[in-house]
Amino acid sequence: MPKGSCVMRIVAVRAHVLKAAVSDGIAMSFAPLAQRSGVLIEVETEDGLTGCGESWVNFPAWAAEERVATLRDGVFPLLLGEDADAVRNVHAKLIERLEPLGRQWGAPGPIMQAISGVDIALWDRLGQAAGRSFAELVGGRCRDVVPVYASSLGPDGVADQASSCRADGLLAMKVKVGFGRARDAENLRLAREAAGPDAVLFADANQAWTVAEALVMAPVLEKFGVAWLEEPIRGNRLEDLEALHHKTGLMLATGENLYGQDAFWSFAASPAVAILQPDVSKAGGLTVAMAVCEMAAARGKVVAPHLYGGAVAFAASMQLAAAMPQATLLEYDVRANPLRDALIVDPPRPAGGVLRIPSGPGLGIRLRRDAVAAHTVRSVKAGPDRD
Repeated sequence: MPKGSCVMRIVAVRAHVLKAAVSDGIAMSFAPLAQRSGVLIEVETEDGLTGCGESWVNFPAWAAEERVATLRDGVFPLLLGEDADAVRNVHAKLIERLEPLGRQWGAPGPIMQAISGVDIALWDRLGQAAGRSFAELVGGRCRDVVPVYASSLGPDGVADQASSCRADGLLAMKVKVGFGRARDAENLRLAREAAGPDAVLFADANQAWTVAEALVMAPVLEKFGVAWLEEPIRGNRLEDLEALHHKTGLMLATGENLYGQDAFWSFAASPAVAILQPDVSKAGGLTVAMAVCEMAAARGKVVAPHLYGGAVAFAASMQLAAAMPQATLLEYDVRANPLRDALIVDPPRPAGGVLRIPSGPGLGIRLRRDAVAAHTVRSVKAGPDRD
């Protein structure tokens, strides 16, 4: 670097595909989760610092192979030599160059999921360089703890799962629905009985229903006191969500399958959507998630970030909650996930229904490199390896 220059160049980028077997029968309305997967992204700069990010690859089963190709051939060549300190500028460049390709490809999701991992890694590295957490870096911590809700109850073993959550002090829980009216009703009944009348129940249909099917389910949801319904309608069209809300008054949540901040505008403006759910590892990283929080603030909406990934997405979501007042509730996966806590030195765990947010530099956590290596099945890189 020339003398007097203040540019900190990116000299190497790497992606590691992590996989772990699923042991407890996780299923969504559209498919079972065959394995836990994630793509860990590392961005290294000439000062020797390395930031870590995560790209979501839960579905389909071959998503990790697609992500490796997108990162290796599309994203990494655009990163080498860029100024790592100019995070928003790098993010804008990636969007400008790659979003049109995703549009023509018909696959904006994979493009944005790849960019998400890089963006998280750049913020992590910038925080390390400054010796401050992400939240402190972007304006200061607005909270030290964040309320959480237990996620992914069902479709089997709901009563035991709800009882376990209550015993652990988690009195807000989300039940998977979309498995047929009778089964959904029974699972909601079991969850309510096991959790107790004071528990807060949510339901997530993962876009299982037509509007007509959702209307049939509405009385069942109301009977068991479901506080809000996530992604009820196939295709997630705003006009369908508005029709459902107008006819039932149900509080609706959505956002985990929206990509880029522009996609959130109409949902944030609609009275049908009460809760916005950007996923930092999908929607475009922390940069996009912060923009969504600002939209929510302008419209009096709540942000409950979607979170169903590994250690780095977990850490980034906690930092978002620490930084943004609108991010008032965090999803906490209670199913077995070898790619989350086991990868973190001293992992944060809920106590009394809240998580204490780490305050270390960058994302606030340290990864257990032995555990990362144990779950890594493939790696790719651009730029030289450095000792």
